[in-house]
Amino acid sequence: MSIRIGRNDPCWCGSGQKYKKCHETFDLKLEGLRRQGVPLINHSLLKSPLQVEKIKESCRINVGILDYIQEHIQAGISTAEIDQWVYDYTIRHHAIPAPLNYEGFPKSCCTSIDDVVCHGIPKESEILKDGDIINVDISTIYQGCFSDSSRMFCIGKVSPEKERLVKVCKECVEIGIAAVRPWEPIGNMGHAVHEHAAKNGYSVVRDIGGHGVGFEFHEDPFVSYVAEEGTGVLMVPGMMFTIEPMVNMGSEDVWTDQDDNWTVRTEDGLPSAQWEVTVYVTEDGCEVITW
Repeated sequence: MSIRIGRNDPCWCGSGQKYKKCHETFDLKLEGLRRQGVPLINHSLLKSPLQVEKIKESCRINVGILDYIQEHIQAGISTAEIDQWVYDYTIRHHAIPAPLNYEGFPKSCCTSIDDVVCHGIPKESEILKDGDIINVDISTIYQGCFSDSSRMFCIGKVSPEKERLVKVCKECVEIGIAAVRPWEPIGNMGHAVHEHAAKNGYSVVRDIGGHGVGFEFHEDPFVSYVAEEGTGVLMVPGMMFTIEPMVNMGSEDVWTDQDDNWTVRTEDGLPSAQWEVTVYVTEDGCEVITW
């Protein structure tokens, strides 16, 4: 979508400068690329620096929740207790847990243990035990701004195989961050993530990926971590999206538990790991705004 604004009008980004001195050249570049058929996200999904500062307020709460969990998680607690921590911390900071009642999801976070790939529902009966690996996925709404991140936690002494899976998955995210470069296709980032997982003997889930974030829970674009180089929308300054590969110890195949229509598990029953960060594309790379 083209921006229709006078050259001497204030820029749409809120900088206070005239449009011609601020984003006019940027917008003309985008329009030229669009006319060439280069895939781009809608201009309205690009975040201005002022908008990013507001989103970061949500991010601080989001990261604070994960820090709290990291300090308190241990064997013997239930995933329902983790969910209560998330709810209490979020409400105490005048925010809203985005997953709660989202399309019927009944809890404030996702807790995914061992072979659960994602969307695990916290339960009183689900007690963490020594040797478990668990992903806790947190999404927060604060003053209309969304933030999203997740971490892996190793409970007690885990097996070397699980420990390595968690480590390599985190490395995949770090490689993804390093591969975010403005004016390059997003597939380059996804390909780099997949290559690292594959060379370590792991697979990456294909059908579930990352997403844009900011003013909606899930915005465009869909972010694949099994993409080919040179594919997908162009990463441009102002884009905001998650890097969250789901790395499986065995096959990439997954299935959704029909008992709750949420819990996604590995087909072969082997463990899966996921870390999630949110990045903001800048002129020279990206800024990580949640981890």
